[in-house]
Amino acid sequence: MSRLKRSDRPYGSDRPYDIVLFGATGFAGTLTARYLAAHAPEGLRWAIAGRGVEKLERLREELGVDVGVLRADVDDPASLRALAEHARVVATTVGPYVTRGEEIVAACADTGADYLDLSGEPEFVDLMYVRHDARARETGARLVHACGFDSVPHDLGVYFTVRQLPQGVPLTVDGFVTADATFSGGTLASALGQFARGRQLVAAARERGRHEPRLLGRRAAAPVGAPRFAPEVGAWALPLPTIDPQIVLRSARALDRYGPDFRYRHYAAVRRLPVAVGGVAAVGTLVAAAQLPPARHWLSDRLKPGEGPSAQQRARSWFSVRFVGEGGGRRVCTEVAGGDPGYDETAKMFAEAALSLACDDLPPTAGQVTTAVAMGDALTDRLIRAGIRFRVAASR
Repeated sequence: MSRLKRSDRPYGSDRPYDIVLFGATGFAGTLTARYLAAHAPEGLRWAIAGRGVEKLERLREELGVDVGVLRADVDDPASLRALAEHARVVATTVGPYVTRGEEIVAACADTGADYLDLSGEPEFVDLMYVRHDARARETGARLVHACGFDSVPHDLGVYFTVRQLPQGVPLTVDGFVTADATFSGGTLASALGQFARGRQLVAAARERGRHEPRLLGRRAAAPVGAPRFAPEVGAWALPLPTIDPQIVLRSARALDRYGPDFRYRHYAAVRRLPVAVGGVAAVGTLVAAAQLPPARHWLSDRLKPGEGPSAQQRARSWFSVRFVGEGGGRRVCTEVAGGDPGYDETAKMFAEAALSLACDDLPPTAGQVTTAVAMGDALTDRLIRAGIRFRVAASR
């Protein structure tokens, strides 16, 4: 595919690196670096970045490819500014984002560098919209959050489903998630942090609502569905309180292809009722424990950031997201599926998103945008070639 010409954008001067991976020595960062080392096209200029130069150099030696090494620290804004000035695309795995992520977003928005992360933190995404979307639109920077399992399969899966349905009519899509996987210390820390920040999360969402332009002439909604048995997938459907429906909603608001009246609901699909009840109870216990600092610290110590499942555990993991879309007298069932969702496939999605921003001929966008809006067809095609399945299971 042809390379997107940065000279066509306001701050599009050439920079030393096409992609800089920040947080490369962490668990998710290392998996992403390995993927890039194995799949980056010839001639791609990329670098790994973090606060420990020795660890970065050891990683470079392990990768066995000629990549740059940049020192950058979230506690040193000048180093983040320098990193952004050296990159066309900055991909960061450094979280929890709500406490450690804003300075690099600000640096990218201000310098016109494209930005990607793995954030599943709604509070962080909303705050970054309020504080940095306008500046990013001025400089041409694209700020793309949630570029891993949160929320690529869901965002692009709904986008794929919508494209199988008639245009110009009201559309509804329900998503049903099933997975068998383990998680890392960084994911646990991020989740506990979000559970403990309920009031801040609500405040950030309200603040975004005050800044976001109203949708005129169209409607898009992502209501929380009620628990139910879903015969269309043969499982109990439980509302899934993740960032995914919010990302889907923002794609629907931005793209006319989602029709004049669009609705999306997001569920976990569980085959057995006792397992569903137990899952709800477990989440409730985790949320309650996160409100108490001693309990939260104890849970965090069980699995520390930087730790994660072994290669053998990841090899046994999988995910499937089924979508049921309806509109204009047509009904379609689609699926997005792959291997280990949290790490191997997340690294693949994250790396391919960075490569898409750096290398593909994409529609002109700027500011805070979703994967469907910024990279829709190009990223979908990349992921299919990389082994993630997008398919139409049934239609009538």
